[in-house]
Amino acid sequence: MPVLKVISFKICPFVQRITALLEAKKTPYVVEYINLKEKPQWFLDISPNGQVPLLVTEKEEVLFESEAIAEYIEEAYPALQPDLSLVQRAQNRAWGYLGSKNYMPQCGAQSSSDGETLRERTMKIATAFAKVEKVLGGAEFFNSDTVSTVDMTWLPLLHRTQIIKEKTGYDFAHGYPKVQNWRAALMKTGLCEKSISEDFMTPFANFYLSESTVLGRMHAKGLSCESNASNLEEVCKQQGCSDILLKQ
Repeated sequence: MPVLKVISFKICPFVQRITALLEAKKTPYVVEYINLKEKPQWFLDISPNGQVPLLVTEKEEVLFESEAIAEYIEEAYPALQPDLSLVQRAQNRAWGYLGSKNYMPQCGAQSSSDGETLRERTMKIATAFAKVEKVLGGAEFFNSDTVSTVDMTWLPLLHRTQIIKEKTGYDFAHGYPKVQNWRAALMKTGLCEKSISEDFMTPFANFYLSESTVLGRMHAKGLSCESNASNLEEVCKQQGCSDILLKQ
């Protein structure tokens, strides 16, 4: 029986948004991975912008752009929050967009080659965390005790902050306790692990935790102390490793 197919690059947050949504809906799908540095011709033939994700439907129809794909999945399969009003659905899309538009800034922050760049880029992402911190309430997830499309859109961001925190001690979400609780709740669902490849950490570490990045040098030093944008320089000074903040 035909199933949905997601065309993916293993560490792409835009793809994880889609696979997390499919996992949350328990919708069967398969994933085909490609190398973005050597894009196969068949992929270029069906991808108008040459980017992932692509979604191939059961009828072999091809969809592109994660926003459009997520909207299709929400409409075509049982909704995560079926009783929302039109206004609530629009609000969810708006809050989801705030999350997805920070995927690339987060990638840039994780790639920072020196401490000052990491601090500056962290502060840009923090503006999004500050906004969502104000609207998070007493629910386990974004606006209810069950996951929503908003949760699935923010999941790639929050998952990556958790990985970086575990590997380096650096927390992009420092100072936002509600965001941290939200992150913990999403991690407990198991959707983060289910929505990535089994070997996700290898390409992720090769790209973001290499010696060319501040976070990679922190990881190599085995730093386990808690750090963030406001205290990173002081923490490194105390640990005697201020040199890792300099561009290599």
